Amino acid sequence: MPSPLPVRVVQDPSDGYRRLPHLETAEPDLRISFDVLDGGRIQARMSGPALPTLRGGEHKVVLSAGPVEVRSAAARLCRRWNQVFVDHQPQDAAGRPQADRRRPYAAAADLRHEPEAELVGAMSQLARAGASLLFDVLFGGDDERVEMFRGYLAMMLAGEGLRIRFDSHDLHLPWPMLCLKPHQLAHTPTVPGAVADELEALFALFLGHRHQIEHTGDAYQWLRLPQPAAPGPVSVSLNHNPKVGLKTCAPAVAAALAEGTRCEVRTTYDDLVRDLGKPDIDEQLMYFWGHGGFEANGPEAPQLVIRLGDEMPFDGQTVIEVREDHRTTGRFHPFVLLNACQAGHAAGDADRAFLGRVLIRYGAQGVLGPQIDMPQAFAAEYAQEFVRRFLRGGPQDTAGRIVWELARHFTAEYRNPLGFAYALHCGMDVRVRPAATGQHTETGRQAESHAAGSRPAGRTEHA
Repeated sequence: MPSPLPVRVVQDPSDGYRRLPHLETAEPDLRISFDVLDGGRIQARMSGPALPTLRGGEHKVVLSAGPVEVRSAAARLCRRWNQVFVDHQPQDAAGRPQADRRRPYAAAADLRHEPEAELVGAMSQLARAGASLLFDVLFGGDDERVEMFRGYLAMMLAGEGLRIRFDSHDLHLPWPMLCLKPHQLAHTPTVPGAVADELEALFALFLGHRHQIEHTGDAYQWLRLPQPAAPGPVSVSLNHNPKVGLKTCAPAVAAALAEGTRCEVRTTYDDLVRDLGKPDIDEQLMYFWGHGGFEANGPEAPQLVIRLGDEMPFDGQTVIEVREDHRTTGRFHPFVLLNACQAGHAAGDADRAFLGRVLIRYGAQGVLGPQIDMPQAFAAEYAQEFVRRFLRGGPQDTAGRIVWELARHFTAEYRNPLGFAYALHCGMDVRVRPAATGQHTETGRQAESHAAGSRPAGRTEHA
């Protein structure tokens, strides 16, 4: 009588060829894509396993708004965050700046002791502007198809905890800073026993508070074989200007990066270019802390540059120059945190995303950075918590989840919404790969408990 024979596979000659990286990544719950068509029209598409569909297809509509109008409204929203919140200056009864409260929202990360009415007033303006950009400009108009698309979108965004991917190469918007309108949450079930004050209710309108969000662009950017973790400690780098943020917790960020890792410290342009020119760079996290700004680029849009200790500008074109020869053969897959002060401040049609797009094109798994002119006090606190959770978390501590949790952490603990101003370009599912020896896997919960009890930030100058 036939019987199965025991089989033991001792060699798999197809290993590494039959597995594509996209098969190892979970599909986002919701994907919203934008295509700029001929004639300057925008086509929006929406799909994903969490979305009810019509006859099994994706939702698709051509919008009334054009790309110039949308980009202009997005630039205005970023300016409004700086004007209304970061640069807020309280005045006394005579209309003069209060001497003991010089730009209080920029001077400290902890805003628990600031007047509630002032915070509510500022957040009301920002929530109104964020909702208007999303529903009155981008998805505005009376077209029946747009109205239907807008309704399904609002229904999905009114939930919580979705993994959402906004996919567009040409329409980069500050998605976590966009908002729902209050009436769109009027019938959303609340947690039994939860008590939300007016400020908490305003925070809950922001997409960065409600969901994990990433923005993607070019296709096939992850089409490479998974890279095994190098043996030994996790490799990271600190690329910084040592003179920036001396009155903040920036030294604590450096200490967190170096704790239990193999940490490369770079303070000059030459150091950075030298190492980026090497074929293989096994860093899992690259952290940038320094002066940032936008420089003119001839007839093209101004582009972001970062300056380390020697003030030499480092930009996306530099990455192209030093990595092009290693684009297909070298190893370069870090997650990048661009925490350069003033990196989000730009005027006109400045290209905020160029440096991040180039880093991703040449292998980076994701880029996280501010969309506004971020105060040093908050930027340092944010980096400290992100580094701890990212380097010492467990399998569930992906970049997207950490960014989402930090946005909620800073609103709940410090009453500070600036976590919404950090945007993730790709990398929602990126996490630190455990070392081949099995070490570096234990302290994710410790990092969370430390974050919950972290000290209030000291006051400092604006970046």
